[in-house]
Amino acid sequence: MAGTPEARLESRCLAPPSPPTVKISLWSPASRQPSMEAATAPEVASSGSTLKVKEMSPADAEGPPASPQQEAGSPIPQLLSPIEEHPKIWLPRALRQTYIRKVGDTVNLLIPFQGKPKPQATWTHDGCALDASRVSVRNGERDSILFIREAQRADSGRYQLSVRLGELEATATIDILVIERPGPPQSIKLVDVWGSNATLEWTPPQDTGNTALLGYTVQKADTKSGLWFTVLERYHRTSFTVSNLIVGNSYAFRVFAENQCGLSETAPITADLAHIQKAATLRKTGGFAQRDFSEAPKFTQPLADCTTVMGYDTQLFCCVRASPKPKIIWLKNKMDIQGNPKYRALTHLGICSLEIRKPGPFDGGIYTCKAVNPLGEASVDCRVDVRGKGRTHTLSPQLENSGAEPQACMEKGLVGFPFTCSRHWAPSSSGCI
Repeated sequence: MAGTPEARLESRCLAPPSPPTVKISLWSPASRQPSMEAATAPEVASSGSTLKVKEMSPADAEGPPASPQQEAGSPIPQLLSPIEEHPKIWLPRALRQTYIRKVGDTVNLLIPFQGKPKPQATWTHDGCALDASRVSVRNGERDSILFIREAQRADSGRYQLSVRLGELEATATIDILVIERPGPPQSIKLVDVWGSNATLEWTPPQDTGNTALLGYTVQKADTKSGLWFTVLERYHRTSFTVSNLIVGNSYAFRVFAENQCGLSETAPITADLAHIQKAATLRKTGGFAQRDFSEAPKFTQPLADCTTVMGYDTQLFCCVRASPKPKIIWLKNKMDIQGNPKYRALTHLGICSLEIRKPGPFDGGIYTCKAVNPLGEASVDCRVDVRGKGRTHTLSPQLENSGAEPQACMEKGLVGFPFTCSRHWAPSSSGCI
């Protein structure tokens, strides 16, 4: 009777006005599993007595003998180590937003955490356990690593890391998105062609690559070269009008879908070609007043006086404007020289030229260029002097027009010794011969 009644007496003692402190020397398990929370004996709580629990060291725990009430085969109580550092996860800044990878890429996430003693780290995928055949996890003292060798679209989702230390727990969530290139638009058709424009329509792709589309890329190619040129990039609508097409060419069109991974691998091509035809033009000839360009001859550049050296070819130039084309007549001292082989006259685009071939003393004088057409005529003059051996030989207009013979030159007192006339070149003591 000393064992059981004595224990019952200690747990059911009535509280005096100043409740005494009861020291419990015999320990009995309050629960079957270790717990970080304090438990109160039901008997003590119901009687209103005060129960004082004293923290004991492992050496003190081994000292007292086992209670006779402990049955054979019951679990042995374990003393939990004190928590020196609460669990906490240090999530990198790059993983606080959606972590995007392409299909086939490697996923290697290192998540540091804290907690002492060593906490227990566990991973879940969308609330379920990880697939050990695809995902591997390594937990260390201060971090946990999630590794996927070749990511697939099925690996996308929400991954949660839980770090537990007793009843304390810290969690972190990571969103992983595995994407790939989108599929091509389902169809494309040529709606209308007018002028140098063509209207296209298409439908969105069935597979967007597990992410939102950035837009569509429209390309064109003419049948002559067969080369594709980009018309528009990252266009969000499903219809577009292509402008500034070259008249006379035929065009085909195709459309790519685009996301963060790039353009779709294939693109549908329009079944019909866009033929850009030349619009018919009507020429209106009535009501046009024909301008009359008729004009009497007018010299825009006159002849210029010149001095030449005997034996060297000389050219005279002038410019004339007239409509219709005028007839050009060259005169020397008012005498026509058109058929003389000594001179060569040319006219081109209103520029008139006269070439004097190897001029001699008798080629000096007054040269005239006359232009004649049905509306009138015009003329310009110039003086040509021929120089030879320090002398200048010119024939005065009075003598040139008189047509006098050499003997008459001296009789009229026009020329004489020791001078010579340019028309009769033969110096002698008696004058012209």
